[in-house]
Amino acid sequence: MNKSELIDAIAADAGITKAAAKLALESFLGNVGETLKKGGRVSLVGFGSWSVSARAARDGRNPQTGKTIQIAAKNVVKFKAGAELEGAVN
Repeated sequence: MNKSELIDAIAADAGITKAAAKLALESFLGNVGETLKKGGRVSLVGFGSWSVSARAARDGRNPQTGKTIQIAAKNVVKFKAGAELEGAVN
């Protein structure tokens, strides 16, 4: 499912226009992004939670040449599925 298909599904399920569904989805994504950018955590009980974790700098290898390269430290987004989502998938 891509973004436009998700917007169509939200509009149909909620009985709202596609424009309103698009606005709601973009608001959700924007708020999740801003919260994570500030180092916060977003949790939807039963669905899952997003958090930010720091990844330390490390040595890696260039697969073509075999030379050692430095991989810079960075923040990564992690998602942990909730019990209801895991149950629905399994």
